[in-house]
Amino acid sequence: MNGETDLWTMVVIIGLALVTVVARCFFFILDRPWGMPDWAHRALHYAPVAALAAVIAPEIVMTQGHLIPTWQDARIYGALAGGAWYFWRRGVLGTMVAGMAVYMPLHLVLGW
Repeated sequence: MNGETDLWTMVVIIGLALVTVVARCFFFILDRPWGMPDWAHRALHYAPVAALAAVIAPEIVMTQGHLIPTWQDARIYGALAGGAWYFWRRGVLGTMVAGMAVYMPLHLVLGW
């Protein structure tokens, strides 16, 4: 590596550090309280659910970037069982246990 590469790397690192500090301290820098619009506040209530769905849904219905070609996939039935438990009992731990109780035998015994 030559001197230009090292200088460029340092400039990028310092620039990223400044952007991070400004982004994290933005609300402390302001001299008056900053309020969010009502529509943004309501939208933030749905953000965790949307993020979770965006992560979990592809894991259930896709394999290596393609939709699963068959209904013989244990992930589908485990997710359905977990969803059914949640709507029946509204418990997160029971949801995980019910989903895994269906997923594990299908995956290990039947090889789905």
